[in-house]
Amino acid sequence: MGPDPHLKWIVSGMVFVQFLACYLVKNLSWKWVFFWAYAFGGCINHSLTLAIHDISHNVAFGNKQAKWNRWFAVFANLPIGIPYSASFKKYHIDHHRYLGGDTLDVDIPTDFEGWFFCTPLRKLLWLFLQPLFYSLRPLYVNPKAITQMEIFNALVQFSVDLIIYYLWGLKPIIYLIAGTILCMGLHPISGHFIAEHYMFLKGYETYSYYGPLNWLTFNVGYHMEHHDFPSIPGCKLPMVKKIAAEYYDNLPHHQSWIRVLWAFVFDDTIGPYSRVKRLCKLAKEN
Repeated sequence: MGPDPHLKWIVSGMVFVQFLACYLVKNLSWKWVFFWAYAFGGCINHSLTLAIHDISHNVAFGNKQAKWNRWFAVFANLPIGIPYSASFKKYHIDHHRYLGGDTLDVDIPTDFEGWFFCTPLRKLLWLFLQPLFYSLRPLYVNPKAITQMEIFNALVQFSVDLIIYYLWGLKPIIYLIAGTILCMGLHPISGHFIAEHYMFLKGYETYSYYGPLNWLTFNVGYHMEHHDFPSIPGCKLPMVKKIAAEYYDNLPHHQSWIRVLWAFVFDDTIGPYSRVKRLCKLAKEN
């Protein structure tokens, strides 16, 4: 356990690559703006959301510098185009504390989602609209008061968006936001949303993925290991699996996020309802 000394430099490099890309796309035709948003920029932005996931566990600067982690997450948020990091932190702790908890874990799809998105075509639509459900579901399932950090996150984000718009016009803004939305929807990297906690085998609600896309996603695929040890940074999760191989090697796991998405769409036994849902007692806040 402890901070990842390389995380802040990797994330900073990704942020500046996206700012450079904003300059490079400003004169492209719209079709190429959307192409590069999906094929390149969105991959970086999705990766940054998973860096923000790691940072939410204070692994950028350590638990003793919690505020530095929150501020750095706001910086990592900048290419995403929409304020996200502070709200994610607020709800993600509940995902770990109350995994599958009814009205507490907002990662669980609503009853409407499970009822309506039940055919291959509708499930495909659900995957495409996943960023919308992911962002709006907490406001319906478990609304919380807006925090000062969320206000700060929004002010910084929209200020940078305005600066980019003033310098290079609308196309870079669309490049950033479209990339975020497209690559958190129907995209190979988005397979992790389904792979992590959808019950592909009865009795197993959390699965790891050991494929090559972990290189782009800060090892979020090592999800069983992450839930067992959330304070260990993603870069060290493969070491956890190696040290405790007798606990992880025999568990069901995924090797392909594309295969996960295919199974989710075309397997009639899998859908938004394929989640473990439980009643949890609310823990006392310190």
